[in-house]
Order: sequence, then C-alpha cells, then structure tokens
Amino acid sequence: RGLRTLDLFLAEVIAAHGSLPTQLVLTLPKVSTVAQVSAMVLACRALEAQHGLAEGSITFEVQVETPQLILGADGTVPLAPVLDAGAGRITSLHYGTYDYSASMGVAAAYQAMDHPVADFAKNQMMLAVAGTGVHLSDGSTNIMPLGEPEEIHRAWSLHAGLVRRHLKRGIYQGWDMHPHQLPTRFLATFRFYREGAERAATRLRNYVFQEDSAVLDEPATARALARYLGRGLSCGAHTEEFVTGRTKMSIETLNHIAATGAAE
Repeated sequence: RGLRTLDLFLAEVIAAHGSLPTQLVLTLPKVSTVAQVSAMVLACRALEAQHGLAEGSITFEVQVETPQLILGADGTVPLAPVLDAGAGRITSLHYGTYDYSASMGVAAAYQAMDHPVADFAKNQMMLAVAGTGVHLSDGSTNIMPLGEPEEIHRAWSLHAGLVRRHLKRGIYQGWDMHPHQLPTRFLATFRFYREGAERAATRLRNYVFQEDSAVLDEPATARALARYLGRGLSCGAHTEEFVTGRTKMSIETLNHIAATGAAE
C-alpha cells in the first residue's frame, strides 16, 4: 500500500511540475534493518524507470526511531551499513524522539530530546554521518506553546533551550510539530549564530592572516569556524557585509575554507 501511494504521489507531482521539485523530501520511517533501506533503493530505481526519471532522482531521509538501528543483534552499529545500502540516495538521518524513547522503555513523562537514551542514539548517528555529506536532524518536542500565557511561555522556553542544545552539540537541524514553535526556532537559531559571530570571525581572520592570538587554531578548526559563519549567513543571522568586513575575506574564500580548511 505504501509503495502504491508513493507511485500515485510521484505521478501526480510529475504531471503537475514536469519533473520532481528539487525541494521534495521523502521519509522512510521506522527503519529497523539494513534490508529495508536496500528495498527502498530498489523501489526508487523501479519508480524512476517507470516515470522516466534519471537514475538517482529519488532520494530519501531515514527516520531513526528503533533501537535495532542503533545496536544490531550482532553487536555492530547498523547505521553505517544503512548509509552504504542507501547507494547515495540518503540525504539525512532524523532522530524520532517518541518512538525511540518508548521502545527503550522510557516513561512517557520523561520522553524528551535531552534524555540520556536520546543523546546516546544521536551520538551514534553523528559518528555514522561524519564526513559523508549526509545531514543529521534532532527530534521534536510535543510540549506545545498553547493555552494560558504562562503555559505558552513555559513551552517556548523549553523549545528554545532544546534548539540551542542541539546546535551546541553540532546538530544543525530539528523537527517542529506546530507553527507556534517557529518563533523560538528562529530566535534560538539567530541568537546561537549572532552571539558567537564576532569571536568566530576574529579567530578565523587571525588564523588566515597569521595574526597574534591567544588561541592557536588548526585547519580543522578554521573549517569549523568558516562553516559556523556560513550557516549563520544562510539563516539570516548576519549579512555578507558583516562576514566579509570582520574576516577581511570574500564569501568565496570563506566557502573554500569551509570545504577544505585551507585559505588557498
């Protein structure tokens, strides 16, 4: 039934747009084995052939919400084989807060993005995607900013803190369940990038131009600094003028450092 629905959906999208929109994202949920990802790849290939699409046109993200994907029966971590089985079609891994927590036996009142079982799973996910170009996304919170003003403010404070937490941990995406969570998503993200932009730009400038500094940075750190500034620029936390003015570098040079860690 799921494959039939996907086939009908793709047919309607292609008929309306002439091709697949570049922003289209498909999600493969509740994955528990590598074989399920292999089956999805076979389905994608068959659908591409049926609809006259180029090989690799259909990509998907994997929802990580079962313990079996974090630790296999043989003691290995199936996440890395999952990415390999995806044959270049997997764009991101997404943590499923509540399915995973429930599967681990966590009581409903304590199922949350910052629970220790969630951190362990996401640490494994971070290791799996490192250096692959596959994105990583944190889960969501089901505490909605609705009701009385005090309840709304409490939920907003919780959500903003969780967004900031996963940004600090190196996870730059997350899920939101309700439009009312978008204000705190934007505010927490903007604050994360704006409050550290001046220092990051100074450290990067000192590294590139070999200026005296109390911090001895290396190419890997320079790459991280450039990526931090680039992400802040992409989300609108600061402008190109700010970045180029503080770093004394062009955006092209910044992007090159973000990709390679080298200024030239």
